[in-house]
Amino acid sequence: MTEEIRMLGIETSCDETAAAVVADGHRILSNVVASQVDLHARYGGVFPEMASRAHIEAILSVIQKAMQEAHVGWDDLDAVAVTYGPGLVGSLLVGVNTAKGLALGRRLPLVPVNHLEAHIYAHWLEVAAEGAAPPNLAFPLLALIVSGGHTELILMRGHGDYIYLGGTLDDAAGEAFDKVGRLLGLPYPGGPAIEKAARQGNPAAFRLPRAWLESTYDFSFSGLKTAVVRLVQQHGGPLRGRTVADVAASFQEAVVDVLATKTAAAAAERGATAILLCGGVSANQALRTTVRERAGVPVYYPPPILCTDNAAMIAACGHFRFLSGERAGWDLDVEPGLRLV
Repeated sequence: MTEEIRMLGIETSCDETAAAVVADGHRILSNVVASQVDLHARYGGVFPEMASRAHIEAILSVIQKAMQEAHVGWDDLDAVAVTYGPGLVGSLLVGVNTAKGLALGRRLPLVPVNHLEAHIYAHWLEVAAEGAAPPNLAFPLLALIVSGGHTELILMRGHGDYIYLGGTLDDAAGEAFDKVGRLLGLPYPGGPAIEKAARQGNPAAFRLPRAWLESTYDFSFSGLKTAVVRLVQQHGGPLRGRTVADVAASFQEAVVDVLATKTAAAAAERGATAILLCGGVSANQALRTTVRERAGVPVYYPPPILCTDNAAMIAACGHFRFLSGERAGWDLDVEPGLRLV
């Protein structure tokens, strides 16, 4: 083995074909992402079969580019880490089967990675960016994983030691952003489009509901989404201009209000030393600002490229799994519904 552990990470859980090389779980040597956003934009969401085909077409060139940018060869690597769930079954299969073939052919250990856990480990990557976590995070930590498919509050007591505090009972926050974005006639993906429109709007223009689900750390956004549907219907036609901006701002305010309030409360109750914002929606500036304002502890978030799906976080998580002795056999299969806890 080399003096430092160099991990090749592979990520294909949804619509991003990604590969990265990370040294010692912290230092990014390369991080390559081939996005399919333009491919799926015409459908207003990810079309699973097309995503799988696009992964097949892109994955080998993405891996090759990641290794070239890292200036490493196969003999310089210590292991291959790959996402095996959760995600779209066809997309996951492309990454897992590619990783198994490469690891077997090059006689490298294969490390299975949970995509949700990897989002948390984006905070262990060394980056020079506002909001980046310091090198030595002290446990316990509270992670808010908020993305297109997941909204979960997780207490992290140590590496690999998690307690599930609550999660969405219906739509994930990111899914709600995408659906409301379509209702408002905004481009896909809905999250960035709503955030952009909201900057020109009044968040108090419309009173939209919050599902507080008292005495729990669970979330529900289906009622909020339905309220926006009714608002559009009452308008009698497509919303335009300032009205779109006001609805976007009011919707974003409602989502952020619930996420920030519950996250701050959970951190206080559980004695967390810090809050880690994870997943694609954690790139939302309103969410970052509101959680910082309400939390009594430091709040950290990765730069946008490490909030969305990427392979550097897979390699970082794989590093710690590798150190704990975890290895996958050649019978590793995908688990689309995989949970963290």
